[in-house]
Amino acid sequence: MTRRTAGQCLLGLAAAGGLPGQDKGESYQVYTEAPRLLMRPARLKLLRRERERRSLRWDQFEALWTGAATFPELGWTQALRYQIANDRDAGVRAVAWAVGPGDDIRQIALIADWCGPLISKDDLSLILGKLRREIADTRPLKTLSDARSRVFAAIVLTEAEPAASEKALRVVIEGFWNSSFIPSLKSARASVSNADAYALMEILHVVRDNVNLDLREGFPKWFEQYPVVHLMAHYPAPWPGGDNEYRIPADETIEKRGPDVKKAVLSRAAELAMVAFDSNTASSQFLQGWVTNDRFLMRGTLGIPYELLWANPYQPGLSFQHVPLALHDELGGQLFVRSSWDDDAMWIGFFGGQLQLFQEGSVTRIDPQLAHEALDIDTAVIFFAKKENRFLMPRGKTTTAAAEAANVFLVGLDAGRVYHLEVDGEEMVEDTADPGGIVYLPDVPGGIGVRLGPARV
Repeated sequence: MTRRTAGQCLLGLAAAGGLPGQDKGESYQVYTEAPRLLMRPARLKLLRRERERRSLRWDQFEALWTGAATFPELGWTQALRYQIANDRDAGVRAVAWAVGPGDDIRQIALIADWCGPLISKDDLSLILGKLRREIADTRPLKTLSDARSRVFAAIVLTEAEPAASEKALRVVIEGFWNSSFIPSLKSARASVSNADAYALMEILHVVRDNVNLDLREGFPKWFEQYPVVHLMAHYPAPWPGGDNEYRIPADETIEKRGPDVKKAVLSRAAELAMVAFDSNTASSQFLQGWVTNDRFLMRGTLGIPYELLWANPYQPGLSFQHVPLALHDELGGQLFVRSSWDDDAMWIGFFGGQLQLFQEGSVTRIDPQLAHEALDIDTAVIFFAKKENRFLMPRGKTTTAAAEAANVFLVGLDAGRVYHLEVDGEEMVEDTADPGGIVYLPDVPGGIGVRLGPARV
């Protein structure tokens, strides 16, 4: 069976006269055998081999398990242990949770898929009833987590309810993904935070594994750059957790709530899943170099199941320190700059409509609509362009007559508007502010003036 793209499915649906949510058009039939969710044969083989080798991740998981530690997501953790170690007791307890108090559709679906041989007919009826209610829900899908729950439920129901399963997958792929999520990324009306990326990756894995469809084809440029954007969207200073250190992802609410360890866990889980999804691209290899530092190996009860499920320490990677220190996401209107790759580096992030400066362990929010002094972060200079029309580059730190050059970012502009720009000694050019109101000028020497002319009406 050949790999289909999301665009090809959409064209097939249109040619057949079908609309999202109808039962006509492209097939979304599942052909795989259980286990179908995240546990394809190659991954299961790797996980069982890790247990045989007594790998660091398995030994940590085993130590917590035998020590009667409390796992926050106990249901799917029990199912994971059953699959890797053939621990029947763990599987039986997972099924009991799914039949009884369990209300997390993601976990219930994983248990139904992974623990099938242990589920009695009566228990199966109760579990599938919960999944049927999920795919019968007609409320619009609003988040990636909602879409993931629907996809997981539909995949598990593929044998019991093939028509309903296929229809539910069509609603997600055509109604949510193609008609809402991808258009919102293209228009930069939405972005994917580091913490939300894990739900995204589980959707990509499960749809590709079971429907032979690569959902990235809806916006390949965005997915190609996303691993590096994700990497850069972390504050430099590690957070000392109780079990391990955490890289804290950029967070719009950090000033009010402080570092969120759960978001850090999901961010790292997403990174591991990204590498597992496509290990061949340069961006994924940089990400693999990023995740292999054992300082950040998740040893706690929330993180170790994800670490065990996804990590592949045998996969070669590239040093993330080769990633440029300034990253302009012109598709999403975001900007991330670091002074270095050291833990005490200065960091600037423009995301979600706000600009944050991280320095000496604390975050300061800066309003890009107000006049501020330029932010000079060695490799980049950020000017606040709303109130001024001429900017002077700071001199380089060399002792020679030739000043160092740096990337220049003008922020606070009107998104999508055309501006006249002139660098001293060069001809005037036109440039369009990205969706975040950013204009980028590469390699401007120190001491040089930059003029921002009136926008063209």
